[in-house]
Amino acid sequence: MATSQTAATASVSTNAASSNSCPPLLQKSFDRLQDEKPQALCQYSGKVLVVVNTASFCGFTRQYRGLEDLYARYKDKGLVVLGFPSNDFSQETGSNKEVAEFCENTFGVKFPMFVKSSVRGPQANALFKELAAQTGTTPGWNFYKYVVGRDGKIIAAFPSRTEPQDREFIALIEKQLALAPG
Repeated sequence: MATSQTAATASVSTNAASSNSCPPLLQKSFDRLQDEKPQALCQYSGKVLVVVNTASFCGFTRQYRGLEDLYARYKDKGLVVLGFPSNDFSQETGSNKEVAEFCENTFGVKFPMFVKSSVRGPQANALFKELAAQTGTTPGWNFYKYVVGRDGKIIAAFPSRTEPQDREFIALIEKQLALAPG
């Protein structure tokens, strides 16, 4: 976890010069779950994002399937789902490798996933700290969802019980996707 937060901190300072093309919220970098190589979130500038904290052993774990379906359905229109496994609720105890294998083998997850990190409290990763600061809400459980617009501004937060196929959730995403990339 420390390497992810260190990478995020380093990325924030190195991307400061390119802030015009990358919104401040995305000026962070996290290690990818599959190979633990750093991935800059700026690559998702101009996309509609669903940022979600995940866990393999939760009553909501089946939402992986819905999130993957959502990603597959809308990725060509500019949607990206970003998954952040977390053991904050004691339901993601495996290693990064085990989590990656579980996601791929059980649910066919292809959307970007990042190494395990904290998503709430003082140890929260830099993205979730900023999401919490801007919305006034933190994940109360696994599969809490934030929707971020193409401009890098947070549009809404949805509780864990909101399924990825929820009509209100989909309507908001479709509305954001209809806006021209800026």
